[in-house]
Formats: sequence, structure tokens, C-alpha cells
Amino acid sequence: MVNEKEVKSGLHYFVMGWSLISQQGLRRFVIMPILLNIVLMIGLLWLFITQISGMIEWVMNFLPDWLNWMSSIMFIASLVMILTVFYFSFTMLSGFIAAPFNGLLAEKVEKMLTGEVMIETNMQDFIKDVPRMLAREWQKLWYSLPKYIALFLFGFMPFLGQTVVPIIAFVFGAWMMAIQYCDYPFDNHKISFHAMRFKLAQNRTQSLVFGALITLCTLVPIINLVVIPVAVCGATAMWVDTYRKELYDANRVKTSQNSTALYPKHGTNKTDITSGNNHDIVSK
Repeated sequence: MVNEKEVKSGLHYFVMGWSLISQQGLRRFVIMPILLNIVLMIGLLWLFITQISGMIEWVMNFLPDWLNWMSSIMFIASLVMILTVFYFSFTMLSGFIAAPFNGLLAEKVEKMLTGEVMIETNMQDFIKDVPRMLAREWQKLWYSLPKYIALFLFGFMPFLGQTVVPIIAFVFGAWMMAIQYCDYPFDNHKISFHAMRFKLAQNRTQSLVFGALITLCTLVPIINLVVIPVAVCGATAMWVDTYRKELYDANRVKTSQNSTALYPKHGTNKTDITSGNNHDIVSK
């Protein structure tokens, strides 16, 4: 049964993301991810346009002789699969390239929404956090890649590959969009990937609605260049409203003095910010 409240909240945070990117003080953190997306999009478009005929021919070679009568349908299906690969490639690469900037944007959005004083950081502290952020991107990749490969292969099945599989792929894509962008505020607080997925699953409808709207925007030219910072802002607002207080109260999250994230004092109910030890809330 669809949770109407979560549907509305998923839509709310998506709309809120668009509002936040125009806020004074955040614009300079939004520009860099957009510029990176433009360069990446141009490069991938050039690669796929120059190679698309060869890729379609390669996919069509999987069609057995007795299914030649389905060549027109399979051609369209092949084109859809190639576009899916392009979409996945863009999402994956943009996640790796823009991860440090998206983490910083999530940090600034959280500061704006909570009004709390953040630990002052410099470029050296930021660079120290980059390896951890990239490692987190690898976690997301290894979680999603086997499932995307399975969906890609199932796409070659007659009828099911053209009907059921695209629906499953869209739903899973929406789930991955929620994971991708909610991960930045969660990771800023050193909350494990497993714990994040568990919490998002508790509000699955909210996560899927938010992720589905982001997915649809990534399919629209021009808008797909802007939607990544929008998604980061919206996901951070979702973290602040839905998960932040609960995780603090339940786990007393701590971090090292060099972290760029926000953490509450141990053993206090106040929202003052300080640093602590670097421990994950869930054992790996």
C-alpha cells in the first residue's frame, strides 16, 4: 500500500532542492558540480555518438536467426539498452568526479538548515576527506553494478526484456538515485553505507518518489546538468528532517577532530557542535 504522506514528503524534498540551490551562500558550491557535469556530458556524448552504430551492430549479433522477424523490435530495444548504458556511465562517473564537491555542498546545506556552527576546515582537511568519499562511491558501485548487469542481460529476453525489465530497471534506478544523493549527508557523519540503506528502506516510498523524480530529470537535456546539486540539496534536507535527530539520539555519533561534518556533544541534549572519535554507528 502506498504511503500518501511519504509520497508528499518525497515530492517536497525534491522541490526544496530546487529552492535551495538559488540560496545566497550556496551558489558557489553549486557551480562546480554543474561545470563538471557539462564537461562529462559533452565527452560521453561525443564517445557514444561516434561509436553508437558499432554498438548497435554488436548487440544485434546476439539475435538468433529464428528471431530475424523481430529485428525491428530488437533494434529499438538495443538502442534503449545503449542509452541505458550511457545513463549509467554518466551517473557513475559524475558520482566519482563530483563526490568531494557534493559532500561539501551537503555540509553547507546542513549548516544553513540547522543554523549550527560547523567546525572550521581548510583545504588540507578537505583533501584528507577525498579518499574516504571516493571509497564510498566504490561501495555504491559494487552494490549497484551486479544488479544493473543482471537487468541488462534480462533485457535480451523476448517480451519480458521489453515489458517487465524496463519497469524493474526504472524502480531500481530510482532507489539508486535516493541512495546516491542521500549518501552525501550520511557519509559526512560517518554513518555506514549499510546503515544508510537500512534507514532509507524504512521510508521506502519517500526514497523512491524522491529518486524517481531525480531519475526523470536526468533524462531531460539541460536539466540533467543542474539536477545533481538539486538532488544533493533535497537529500540533505531529507536527512535533516527525517534521520538526523534519530541517529544522533540512538547512536551518539562521533567523529575525529579533522572531520568536515557536524556532530553533537557526547551525553548532552543540546545542539552545540563539537568533535569526537571516529566511529561508525554500525559495525561492518
